[in-house]
Order: sequence, then C-alpha cells, then structure tokens
Amino acid sequence: MKRRRSEQADFTPAQLAERERYEADQAMRAALAKRPSRVGARGWSGQGAGAASYISPPTDWRGSTVQVCGLWPFAAGSGVPTIGVPLGRYLGPNGHGSTVCCDPISWFERTSLILNPSMFVLGLPALGKSTLVRRMSLGLSGFGVLPMFFGDLKPDYVDLVEAMGGQVIRLGRGRGGLNVLDPGGAAHAAERLQGKAKIAVLADMKARRETMVGALLTIARRTPPTVHEENIVSAALRVLDEKHDGVPILGDLLEVIREAPEELRRVALDRGDIDRYRDATHDLEASLMALTGDDRLGTMFNAPTSVAMDLGRPVVFDVSAVDESDKDLQAATLMACWSTGFGAINVSHALADAGLEPQRRYFIVLDELWRALRSGPGMVDRVDALTRLNRQMGVGQAMISHTMSDLQALPNAEDRMKARGFVERAGFVVCGGLPEGEMKDLTTAVGMSQAEQQLLMSWSSPATWDTGGTSAPPARGKFLIKVGSRPGIPVQVQLTEAERAVNDTNKRWAQVDRPAAQVG
Repeated sequence: MKRRRSEQADFTPAQLAERERYEADQAMRAALAKRPSRVGARGWSGQGAGAASYISPPTDWRGSTVQVCGLWPFAAGSGVPTIGVPLGRYLGPNGHGSTVCCDPISWFERTSLILNPSMFVLGLPALGKSTLVRRMSLGLSGFGVLPMFFGDLKPDYVDLVEAMGGQVIRLGRGRGGLNVLDPGGAAHAAERLQGKAKIAVLADMKARRETMVGALLTIARRTPPTVHEENIVSAALRVLDEKHDGVPILGDLLEVIREAPEELRRVALDRGDIDRYRDATHDLEASLMALTGDDRLGTMFNAPTSVAMDLGRPVVFDVSAVDESDKDLQAATLMACWSTGFGAINVSHALADAGLEPQRRYFIVLDELWRALRSGPGMVDRVDALTRLNRQMGVGQAMISHTMSDLQALPNAEDRMKARGFVERAGFVVCGGLPEGEMKDLTTAVGMSQAEQQLLMSWSSPATWDTGGTSAPPARGKFLIKVGSRPGIPVQVQLTEAERAVNDTNKRWAQVDRPAAQVG
C-alpha cells in the first residue's frame, strides 16, 4: 500500500483517472472472455452480462387495419385466418388462443385461400361435425348467405332453421311427398326468360329428372339401368311433356311406357313387333312398378310435391321420419332432396342473371353422403351430376361423412376412385377424431404430416371411465383444417349460450326419466 501510494503521488489526477478507466476496461474484457460464445434463449449469462430470469409473454391485441395502422411496423399477424365465420380457439403451440375464422365462401370469395367454395368434413360420430357446420351456417347467415340443408336424417338442423325463421319441409311416409318429375320453378321461370337462358333452364330441368329417375331405378333394383332403358325413359319423359296435362308423377311415366306410343317403340328398336317392345321394357316396367307401389319407395315419390321450396330464406328437408332400417328409402330420399334443391337454386340464379330476381348466395349442406353412395353401383356418378355446381354460381357446399372407409367400402373400384375425388376436389378438408386405420386412406387424398396424423388419432380416444355421466369425449369440438399441403390449423369450436339450445342432438335421451339409484 505504501508503494501504491508513492506511485500514485507521482501521477497527476488526470493520469490517475485515465489509469482507472484502463483497469476497468481490462476487467470487463476479461469477464467477457469467460462468457459462452453463443447467446442463450434468455440473453448473455455470466459476470457482466444480463440474462433474463423471467420473460413475460406480450399481450395480444387484434384490430382492423384502420384501427391499428399507426402501430406498423410493430404489429404482427397471429398466423391463423381472421376472415370468415369465427369457429373457436386455435390449438397450436404458438397461437396464444387466437380466434380461428373459417368458412368455404369467405375463404374463396374474400381471400382466395381456396380454389373453390367447398369443404369435406370427416370425423367419428358424436365429435361435433354437425355442430361445426351449424356454426358456419349461422355465421354465414349473418353475412347474407342462405343455408340450405338437403336431407336431415336425425334431425340435426331443424332447430337451427326454425330459430332463423327458415322453412322446414317434412318428408316421409304419411308426412309428405316429393315428386321427382315435378319441374318445380323451372317451368314458371322458363315463361319469364328468353333465348339461351330459357333453353338452359329447361335443359337443366330435363337432365335432372332423367338423372333422378335413373338413380331411383338403381336403388330399386341394385343395378343401374342399361343405356337402352335410359333412352326409353328419356323418350317417355318427352312424351309426357308434350301430351300430359299438369305435373306428371312416376305412375304417369309407367303408363306411357305401357301404352307403347310410336316414339317409344322406335327408340326400343321393336322393328314393328310389339312383342319385341314388351321384352325390351319388361325389366324397366317391373322396376317402375316397385317405385309406384304402396310399399318400399312408392309412397313418397309417386305423389305430388307437398311443399314448394322458398328460396328467400333458409330451408331444411326434415326426413327424420324415414326409418333407420330402410336404407334404400333413406338413400332415395337424400337423392330426391338434392335433386330438388340444386334444381331450384339453378332456377334462382337464372332469374337473377336476367334481372328478374335478387341475386342470392347459398351454403348447401349434404350430410350422410355415404348413405347415397352405397345404395347401388354407379351412384357416385349420379351424385356428382346432381351436386356439381360452378364456382361462378355463388354457391358454397359442405359434404359430410364419417370416415374415408365409408367411401372406400363401395364395391366398384371405379366408384371408389370417384368418391375419393369428392375429398380431393374440396376447397379444404376438416377432420375430427379418426382411428389409426383411417390414416392410410386419408393420406392418399389429403397430405398429412406424421404429427397431424397423431393428433387426429389422439382425438379419437373415448372419454374416461367416469360413472357420473357428465364427461364429454375429450376431443369433442376439436378439428384440423387442411388446405392442400399447408400445415393444418387445429381449432376448438366454442359455442355461445344462445347456440346451445339449437345444438342439442340428444333431446330424447334428456327427456327420459331415470330411476333413482338403489342402494343395497
């Protein structure tokens, strides 16, 4: 210390201050040399550094570009879509519970996220597929889109449509009929239209009638009609249009074939021999008798249409009265509802294009698709012919089925390929919980990473063994939205209190009086 003081006495105050700064700089350099060569996740650690022991997540705020434009460039997107109907919370690792918005019309029309306004929904029963579609339908109605449910078997959508002030058309034995030969609004629209528009409406109406008769014949006999029989049906329908007063039914079509007018005999290639004509039309006549009798399919389709569609408000065809065990009637009813609904929408657009009616947009829901596809060979082509609508027609579409196995169970390999095309051509696919056995078929139509497959399989697990009876399946309401090869968007659908009343699909179970538990 004495030596140090004597040395310090030799320096001026300015020199001493400079020396202290030099020594402090050397100490800092030595400390920095001891710290790691790479910065950690929380900053530099060690002496002279400042690693953070706790980092609080920033608060998330969301607003329109008008509201937050002054914050740029300090604002960042959440990474999930914010255009469309709000579905629920994002379940991904970095989304901080952001709201996911999604529907096929908004994603096609407003953001061009998808190439066509359609979606395909897959998932095991009771995991919320119908709830997801109801949420989209309700949200789209707020955007001015009219939801249309062409065939409600359970029913899942009647309460929602009634709550929205829509039209419920009830069909079934003793409840109401649906005449597949009824031109509906096409005949009246043709009287108001001119030129190519009139020709197009009538041509579409005739094509749908022929397709629907062919579908019913396929369901009734379990084999598609021959080309010869289809030509006879087409000619018989032309005769009906020319000679029948009023709206014909299937029984009138059968009578025309039995009467054997000259035009039908010529198409049947009878060569002037009535016996050849009878032989050519024998199987066709027998199938039409099955469609017009009092059993099987006849009571619903061999009668005038009970209620005409009102395309100015939401519509649901309630076919819950059709017995679950009557698979043929269920499939035929779904096809008839689809044919009637799509035909009416085509007429609405034709009138709107001519300036005679307001332009409307529709969201069409086709539930239980697999029932119609399994009803007979060739049904895939007929469903495709009924449901194929152009993107320019302002129509969004949702197809719903349980699993890919439903589509792969078709007996014909060609039909299986075409059915898989329904999934491949969809604008996006929404998947709920699915078993491991589904992954092979699913990944051939939708690109899925291994992590996404594991997520879907985890959502297929049942609830815990809770004897209280209040546990819901852990994956109810959880879905993965897939658009092409993009990473999927996991979302948890969340209902508001106002929606819960129209999303109860277990009313009959709730109405059952449970006996009190007995002890001893």
